[in-house]
Amino acid sequence: MASLGITAQSLSAYTVGVADEALVGEGIVRFVPEKFDSTVTPMLILSHEPASIGAKPAGWSLNPRYSVTDRGVECVIALPDGVSLYGGGEVTGPLLRNGQKIKMWNTDTGMYLVDGGSRLYQTHPWVMGVRPDGTAFGVLFDTFHKGELLTADDRIEFVAEGTPYKTYVIESATPQGVLKGLAELTGTIEMPPLWAIGYHQCRFSYAPESRAREVASTFRQKKIPCDVMWFDINYMDGFRVFTVSPDEFPDPKAMNDFLHDNGFKSVYMIDPGVKVDPDYFVYATGHDKNVFVTDAYGNEFHGKVWPGDCAFPDYTRPETRRWWGGLYKDFLANGIDGVWNDMNEPSVFDGPGGTIPENCMHRGGGNLPAGRHSMWHNAYGRLMVEASRDGIMAANPDKRPFLLSRSNILGGQRYAAMWTGDNAASYDHMKLSVPMSLTLGLSGQPFNGPDIGGFAGNTDGDLYGNWLGFGAFFPFSRGHASCDTNDKEPWAFGKDVEREARMAIERRYRLMPYIYTAFRAAHTDGQPVMAPVFFADPTDSNLRAEEQAFLIGQDLLVVPAFAEQPALPANFTQKLSLVKGDTKGKYQAELRVRDGSIIPAGRVVQNMTENPFEPLTLIVCPDADGNAHGTMYWDEGDGWSFRDGNYVEFDFTARREGRDIVVTINTVNGNYPLDIDRVNVEVLHNGKTYRAAGTAASPIKVKI
Repeated sequence: MASLGITAQSLSAYTVGVADEALVGEGIVRFVPEKFDSTVTPMLILSHEPASIGAKPAGWSLNPRYSVTDRGVECVIALPDGVSLYGGGEVTGPLLRNGQKIKMWNTDTGMYLVDGGSRLYQTHPWVMGVRPDGTAFGVLFDTFHKGELLTADDRIEFVAEGTPYKTYVIESATPQGVLKGLAELTGTIEMPPLWAIGYHQCRFSYAPESRAREVASTFRQKKIPCDVMWFDINYMDGFRVFTVSPDEFPDPKAMNDFLHDNGFKSVYMIDPGVKVDPDYFVYATGHDKNVFVTDAYGNEFHGKVWPGDCAFPDYTRPETRRWWGGLYKDFLANGIDGVWNDMNEPSVFDGPGGTIPENCMHRGGGNLPAGRHSMWHNAYGRLMVEASRDGIMAANPDKRPFLLSRSNILGGQRYAAMWTGDNAASYDHMKLSVPMSLTLGLSGQPFNGPDIGGFAGNTDGDLYGNWLGFGAFFPFSRGHASCDTNDKEPWAFGKDVEREARMAIERRYRLMPYIYTAFRAAHTDGQPVMAPVFFADPTDSNLRAEEQAFLIGQDLLVVPAFAEQPALPANFTQKLSLVKGDTKGKYQAELRVRDGSIIPAGRVVQNMTENPFEPLTLIVCPDADGNAHGTMYWDEGDGWSFRDGNYVEFDFTARREGRDIVVTINTVNGNYPLDIDRVNVEVLHNGKTYRAAGTAASPIKVKI
């Protein structure tokens, strides 16, 4: 509060006026409070500073009111009656956020136990509202300081420590339009490498090397599709980051070559805590360069994490970020494909509240001011993944990086995907994983998912089968388990569950063309890959609180086997079968297709190095008039040539001609030479499937 010229002891509540109101995008108004100072409230959430393009429109109804209280800088926006509220990013609790309060102080909260689950690993000061008529708005509070967010029926109330902050209000005719506006402000995810949207397998940890090879080989022997093997901290030498254990993994390059030869990619964990050891090159170079966070007296701060005493990089300094990024070159040269930044709240086992003390210092640099850890805490993971991504890009400039982070802030989707942290192997957390992932998608982070099967605690076959039965459709689909739990691979629970697990993952792989197209929409327009069912009809009030079923893209409805009386949109009338027996599977989610849509699908492959288009299948669900439409995006699956037009977008149309449904394929954009020799068409009509085959060059007729 020092910048306001007041102290907490003398503080009494008073109003802060709005110094500037400006239109900065279509339906986007920026509100700047008095005494806002960009030098002490730097821009990290937004991707750029939006320029004013006009005055606030006349009759604008959502206007923030600022005040200063003993809690901090408070912003309140009054709401009309009947608004459904969503957002807040990584949260526990219901999808519909009316009457909810969350705390924004990134925390290592195993099984979501801290503060009753009201604060987790990430900070997203963002709310979306949907009115009874389906029109929508969004409110972004542009600060990463410690805060609280209340979403009451009659108001949105946000309070943050620190200095006054800007607020952005987005108005749109649809919820989808609001998310497009949010993406305009905060940026979108980069197109991921194709392998990253396959199925992932992880454990804390797969070690030694022989165990990792065994698990990978078993996937191939059992013909269960999988693209990625993950390596938690036990691959390291004494938990020292950027090292590999010479005992457990004596030849990491050969290990990764083995994975690549068998169609796998590898992802390895890197934490921020650097073991204090003068003979360890990361600590020694970091200490010499003075890159670490200091205590209040200027001494290098040390706190305990997995290796024991650790120092923590001060990512507010450009010099530190360059040093950190430079560490990736030799590390990735071992054939490592992706990176997992964990423990970056940061988690400090013996620190107050499990983190760095608030009076420790970050020295800043560039456009970032110096400040106490109380200021920089929530941004720590965000700055870490920016430095990591820069280093990964410098090491492998011709590849799309894949980076996963546990901690982040709104806008951090530009640098890393995320998962929902260390959940529990319980039916409650299984069901909770749906609204958690949906809420992240509604908060600008479409590439997310939970630990399928549950991280902490033992999992039985029924829980695992249920979870994977719909978890195969999360944007980020990864099984994970703690070191002190039972095995949780797809074959670990007997033949029946193994069969269902294979079936669930095969369904995902058949839909890879459709899912990749949904990721393209996330990249271009900020749309969630996994969306709530009310996106199918924002005017239907019965759908507003549905948190069991969900959409993938616009045209596919997923109803988990556990769902009880879910509220479903009326225009998804036809059920979809993708692999033999899936509609009768005990744990398989029910899939429905939107009337009037065409879904592109491929064949089952074991990994995405194989060609899924042998053949391409178009799943057609005509509307009442016999018409349908769909699209598909495809590119090389890695690299950056798609930015120069090396991609292809297809447009699929279907129309009724007498008793025939005629399907036409047109290339509408791009020049990527996707070779499709054969096209199968499956028309879903009145509960039956009608089939025909042809080529992309000519219309295909299906008699119904």
